[in-house]
Amino acid sequence: MVYSLAYRRPPHVEPRRISTATADSGPSIGGTTLDETHESLQDNSINYGVPDALSFDRIIDGGTCPPCTTRDFMNYLIYIEHAAENLQFFLWYKDYVRRFDLLSEKERRLAPEWTLEQAEAQALALKDNPAPMKSISAETAAVFKGTDFDVPKTTIVELSKGGSNPFGTPPMTPTSRDHDSIAPSEYPWSDSGSTLRSGFKASHDKKAAGAFAVADVKLQPFTIQPFREEISRIISIYVAESAPRQLNLSSKERAGLLHALATTTHPTAFRRVIHTVEWSLRHQAHQNFIRWTICNGNRPRVIFARGLGIAGIVGGILAAVLIVLSNAGRGWRVLSAIGFGIGIATLVAAWKGMCVVLHGMHHRHLRPWELFAEDDDASSVLEMKKDSFDTLGSNNSYEDQPWVAKYEKRNLIRKVFDREVWIQEPALRQIQDTIFLQAVLGSLVLTAICVGIFVALPKGRFY
Repeated sequence: MVYSLAYRRPPHVEPRRISTATADSGPSIGGTTLDETHESLQDNSINYGVPDALSFDRIIDGGTCPPCTTRDFMNYLIYIEHAAENLQFFLWYKDYVRRFDLLSEKERRLAPEWTLEQAEAQALALKDNPAPMKSISAETAAVFKGTDFDVPKTTIVELSKGGSNPFGTPPMTPTSRDHDSIAPSEYPWSDSGSTLRSGFKASHDKKAAGAFAVADVKLQPFTIQPFREEISRIISIYVAESAPRQLNLSSKERAGLLHALATTTHPTAFRRVIHTVEWSLRHQAHQNFIRWTICNGNRPRVIFARGLGIAGIVGGILAAVLIVLSNAGRGWRVLSAIGFGIGIATLVAAWKGMCVVLHGMHHRHLRPWELFAEDDDASSVLEMKKDSFDTLGSNNSYEDQPWVAKYEKRNLIRKVFDREVWIQEPALRQIQDTIFLQAVLGSLVLTAICVGIFVALPKGRFY
């Protein structure tokens, strides 16, 4: 069973920003709503080339099989698109809404809802009174003195009084390579993963307080509000500037969110930010993920398949030319259809990222991070998987993972003929069947045209 022959795989969507300043009108998670712009874009683009069986909601809810699961989506965002923070924040927010709804009525009253009227009033206030200019050091001011970038003296601070040098090298973010050298008391979670350690709690509280100060927000001491410590941690990981998983938010979005979180820990405080994150996931990352997943071979294999397709076409042309120049009858020229047919079908499929040999068995190549999972220590593989789904974890760096160096050392021939695995997702197999059928039909038409041209030519009679 295949989809329509007019099917086209999802186009590659470049990252772009949207405005969340307009009123909300559509359904979303946690009872909040999506912007009208989001709705129109959802109707026009999200389903383009993506069947319902591979929809964003179905993947997030765990209704798909490998290689289209939430785990595969996360791996794609980490290793290919380098933007996993959106999905990590989205998953955290979805779980946060669930946990907040489980609170007692008495506890929920401590964190009042952040209404649309409050959000609009805050947006207007930020528009009329933009965030204060950041302070810079005297050395930096001296560099720009007398130029168009000269700054007022009120924004100049002395480094000895707490100002930071913008030209200084920032401290390196700890990676998993440094994990073993960190003292146990410095880990953010206990071994059971249920409690925050006091050292990291103080660190996140300090970073959150710094974020509020930068946005010129006075934090109310609402320590009895539910999940206040967790919100401080979220601010230090996703919202604060230079955070390890900093979301791509505008300064107004960041300031508006911090103003809301200074008042309440209700999930509606994230209303506008979660709309931006969800829109990016649905209309950009999800489509690119499905497009990437359709490719059943790695890049060396796809290039190799394209080369075979071109070689088949060239072979068909040479065979047809040699027969035309000989005394052989016209019927012999039809033999060139073998080269044309195989070559064109292979090239068309490869141009869409598919290898027809792998497709014949409904196989795909293992991804580089999957390839060495069996060779690596089981505990390190488990730790890698846990880190990517740890929504309150550190940065998403993977350069120090063991598979990176191993795959770089792998020779080209082994990459072309890497290990394969069966594709379990039926909807993905249907998409690949459709593309293969399109390639075969297109090959038949083009082959008939090419062979017809050569059959119509007169004999050369050179030999």
